[in-house]
Amino acid sequence: MFTTLVILVHVIVCLALVVIVLLQSGKGAEMGAAFGGASQTLFGGSGGSSFMSKLTTGAAVIFMITCILLSIAGRHGFSQGGASLMNSAAPITQPAKPAAPAQPQVPAAHPVQ
Repeated sequence: MFTTLVILVHVIVCLALVVIVLLQSGKGAEMGAAFGGASQTLFGGSGGSSFMSKLTTGAAVIFMITCILLSIAGRHGFSQGGASLMNSAAPITQPAKPAAPAQPQVPAAHPVQ
C-alpha cells in the first residue's frame, strides 16, 4: 500500500515536472510576445519566473524524496512483502557431463587376394 502510494505520487510529479519545465520560458525568451503582449506579462506584471522557478523547485524536491523512498522500499522489500524475486527463482542445475566417447571399432584388415 505504501509503495503503491509513493509510485502514484512519483508518476504524477514526474509528469508535472515535465509540463512545468516545458512551460518555462528560455533565457531571454519573450513568452508573452507570442500572444501579442509585453514580455513576461503572461504570468503577471512581475513575470512568471519566480512562480515557475518555485514550482519547479517544489516538484524537483518531491521527485527526489519519492526516488529515495522508492529505493529504500526496493532495498527492504516493502513492495513484495519482504520476498525477493530471486528467492522464488528456480535454482540453476549443472548439466550432466557427457558420456565418454566409445572407442571406435576398427574393422579387421581384409587380406588382399
